[in-house]
Amino acid sequence: MNTILFTKLKSQNLGCKVAYSQILLTIFFLLFSLFAFSQEKQKDSTKVISLDEVLVSAIRVTTKTPVSFSNLDKKEIAFRNLGQDIPILMNYLPSVVTTTDAGNGIGYTGIRVRGSDATRVNVTVNGIPYNDSESQGTFWVNMPDFASSVESIQLQRGVGTSTNGSGAFGASLNVLTDNYSKQNSGMIANSFGSFNTKKHTVKFSSGLLNEHFEIAGRLSKISSDGFIDRASSDLKSYFLQGTYVGKTTLIKALAFGGTEKTYQSWYGLEDLSKLKNDRTFNVAGQKFDQNGVFEGFYDNETDNYQQDHYQLHWNEKWSNHWNSNLAFHYTKGKGYFEQYIDDWYYTNVLFKKDSEFAFLGLNPIEVNGNTVNTMDYIRRRWLDNDFYGTTFSVNYKKKKIDFIFGGGANKYEGNHYGEVIWSQYASQSQIRDRYYEDFSSKSDINLFSKMNYDISNKWMIYGDLQYRVVDYKANGVDTGLVNDAFHFFNPKAGLTFSANPKNQFYFSYAKANREPNRSDYENGNPRPEKLDDYELGWRWNTEKVKLNVNGYYMKYKDQLVLTGQLNDVGAPIRANSGDSYRIGLEVDATISLSKKWFLQPNFTLSQNKNRDFVFQRDGIIENLGNTNIAFSPNAIAANRLVFIPIPEFNISLLSKFVGKQFMGNIDSDKSVLESYFINDINISYEWNPKSVFKSILLSGLINNFLDLKYENNGYFYTFDDDYTTPGVISTIEGAGYYPQAGINFLVGLTLNF
Repeated sequence: MNTILFTKLKSQNLGCKVAYSQILLTIFFLLFSLFAFSQEKQKDSTKVISLDEVLVSAIRVTTKTPVSFSNLDKKEIAFRNLGQDIPILMNYLPSVVTTTDAGNGIGYTGIRVRGSDATRVNVTVNGIPYNDSESQGTFWVNMPDFASSVESIQLQRGVGTSTNGSGAFGASLNVLTDNYSKQNSGMIANSFGSFNTKKHTVKFSSGLLNEHFEIAGRLSKISSDGFIDRASSDLKSYFLQGTYVGKTTLIKALAFGGTEKTYQSWYGLEDLSKLKNDRTFNVAGQKFDQNGVFEGFYDNETDNYQQDHYQLHWNEKWSNHWNSNLAFHYTKGKGYFEQYIDDWYYTNVLFKKDSEFAFLGLNPIEVNGNTVNTMDYIRRRWLDNDFYGTTFSVNYKKKKIDFIFGGGANKYEGNHYGEVIWSQYASQSQIRDRYYEDFSSKSDINLFSKMNYDISNKWMIYGDLQYRVVDYKANGVDTGLVNDAFHFFNPKAGLTFSANPKNQFYFSYAKANREPNRSDYENGNPRPEKLDDYELGWRWNTEKVKLNVNGYYMKYKDQLVLTGQLNDVGAPIRANSGDSYRIGLEVDATISLSKKWFLQPNFTLSQNKNRDFVFQRDGIIENLGNTNIAFSPNAIAANRLVFIPIPEFNISLLSKFVGKQFMGNIDSDKSVLESYFINDINISYEWNPKSVFKSILLSGLINNFLDLKYENNGYFYTFDDDYTTPGVISTIEGAGYYPQAGINFLVGLTLNF
């Protein structure tokens, strides 16, 4: 015992020494920065200095960086911003697959990049982490119509560059909110569409008052019945921004957030006959009598949540070559989802114990001489959380050198608890009793330094070092007692060669480490995952053609892959897969066919494999060899064909193909999610009258105009059945799907004044 303890302590001491050396290395970069700054300040203190907004300069990349990326600007977003969430607006970017529970892009939506799910896409808003600290997921439903307050979006595929928040294992999504406006302005936007969808938005900007101050804001309301039965959404949001602009200073204070009430539709559809003949059927809220006779649906099987974000940013341009950014943030989230627990359904169909008195901590009771220990009841499962911290960066840029040092310190605190608001029987329960309650906390501290250096006119070298410390604690019945600390060192390096003004080549290597999320702890004893990412690319830029070709090889250790299963709240379950890899080729282009015709195609071809995957079938452990990673199609393609007959009129044909996917990791035929090819038409006309309005934008979107019946998401499960034949274990497989809407439309009118 003592030997084991000594070995453990020795290992921890060694880890601490490595950690200290990494910290000292980063501090060295900081001291170098301060020294260089002091010298530069003396030289440039008398020069006229212009202000440049650098809110996201620390985490965004340019063509000088050996990283594969795509940009989406405000104007591109505006044409299709008719109520659908940001993931749906990004659907046509390379290597992207989107999902939507309600079937029409409103409510709960998700994004996968290179086969990696949303928990592995690192999202930041103005450099502030947005992913939920515990689940690592991104819930866009909590920020409805956020696209109306977005200046630009950058999607970095692969590990990308060092940033704040959890490590990126599929992509980094960096969102920049509205810039300040020098002129006062206003906007009223309304859109309507299929499934009783409505969006109403009001925006304003005071312009720069006294050449220094601006106040801007937005109010939005979105409602929709959804394609799926009762998959309704009632969403409200706000955005308020105050800005001070000085000669060398930019200060922004932001408050934004929203409330959402959505009828649950996260269970999908398992009944294949209904998938064919009743595609809109929603199993949520079903009620049965004690004989299993269907009695209807509970009318408030809803998810209810409010999330408010506060950010304060201070940008300072200290000289011609130095600028800095310091930010503070606080996010408050609180809400619940409400469920009707039907005794017969949970006992005889789901085989769960949620309807048992023991599950609720209650004692059995006597009713008419019979012992009763199960019942129908309505519960609310609450999450009350706080997330706060700071981020900073210092940037030095002069001719050959672009150097950034930055970091962040963030803290999450979450309270999970459940309440019964109605029940058939009270037993010994009291009003507002909580049948479970647990508290979790997570601290996340990171430091990074990165530099682009021009070796010559043709050669550029890139280096990036990040050190990250994560401490996670939880005490839930589902997670067990968790008290884990992680120390991650994530180096990155690359080389860019500009052969001539038209051709550029790059190569990069990045190492990433990432901690498990809460759900991973609920399903076992997870290990942190590791990734080595190799990227090789070519950029070709001419007057009529812009072409990007990128090859990648992502080698994982203990990758937390989706199993295909869902937990009791519809969230995907993950598990360590041992050794695995993703290798692929990404190609995207912008082609000017003429002055009126443009083409923007992209495609990704890939292989995504678990190595020597082990699975227990019929009670026997089998080595299945190399299997396909769940939800990782080998082919993804998209295209945007644009026709502009006159400058004010724009017609786009948007096409998307997603190849066949396996929803599990055992290559079962029952886990196949079939390929699909959908087409949308986007039409916009912008009129610039001479009075009253600056512009009037009329836009329309016909989604899936070929009326294809398809599913873009699903789930797959296995369980061992040893009841059919005593002593014989049989593995049962099953699957469910999320049907998507056929042909549907949205039209909108935007008045800018």
